[in-house]
Amino acid sequence: MPAFGRTVLHRPVWLTLPALFLLLAVMGYPLLTIVLRSFQEPEWGLQNYVWFFGTPVNLTVLQRTFSISAWVTLVCVLAAYPYAYMMTAVGPRLRLVLILCVLVPFWVSGVIRSLAWVILLQDSGVINSMLKALALSPVRLIRTQTGVVIGMAQVLMPFMILPLYSVMKGIDLRLVQAARSLGARPSRAFLDVYLPLSLPGVYAGAIIVFILSLGFYITPALLGGPRSTMLSTLVQNQVLSLLNWGRGGAMGVVLLVATFILLAIAAPLMRQRYKQVSRH
Repeated sequence: MPAFGRTVLHRPVWLTLPALFLLLAVMGYPLLTIVLRSFQEPEWGLQNYVWFFGTPVNLTVLQRTFSISAWVTLVCVLAAYPYAYMMTAVGPRLRLVLILCVLVPFWVSGVIRSLAWVILLQDSGVINSMLKALALSPVRLIRTQTGVVIGMAQVLMPFMILPLYSVMKGIDLRLVQAARSLGARPSRAFLDVYLPLSLPGVYAGAIIVFILSLGFYITPALLGGPRSTMLSTLVQNQVLSLLNWGRGGAMGVVLLVATFILLAIAAPLMRQRYKQVSRH
């Protein structure tokens, strides 16, 4: 075989072709079908998008979808950061237990976990029963945005912990010790040395959690109410209940484009922040 042919065949890019073809067949074709239907049903034009942006309820639900996703991302960051840090600080045996605690939820259906939260959060559930036992006033968590955020954060927590852990385990803790030996307080050493080095894991996990939150359907449907409806619920109503694929497709396309716009805005900011951390 000629040298040029051997060079082409041994390029790493060829190893990605099977996965690329599978991705195009499984994701690309259905996505293209939805986009085309949003323009051609019931007839060719932009009437579905005019309807979407001309209906205040749709815009409210779109804003609520991004708001709930942002809150879920924030909760996951605040809860996952100390957990991932603890995974890097403990011994091998306890670390294995912590990793198993992260992976076990993947073995349980998301529907079952959401139903478990229904039992915990309902007005006569475990949480309110404990509050009553402590002589505290019960709180309403079911059919609220708070309940939706709690349920979604629990489901998505592993997607935040694992990227954080993968970055934190590569941080040399001697850098923090060096900062403290130079007179920095523990909090100052953490904020100036450890936290900046762990930001790539925070960014990666936050992007994953935020994007996955935008498409959640089961958990908001079970834990939420009319005031916590997300865009996925409206898409389901249009497609399955009303058989209106054009409007449902338009909703999906709007959500996809809005997500891409936010990522396009956030990516340069994250790269700039990462360069600043690298220079320091």
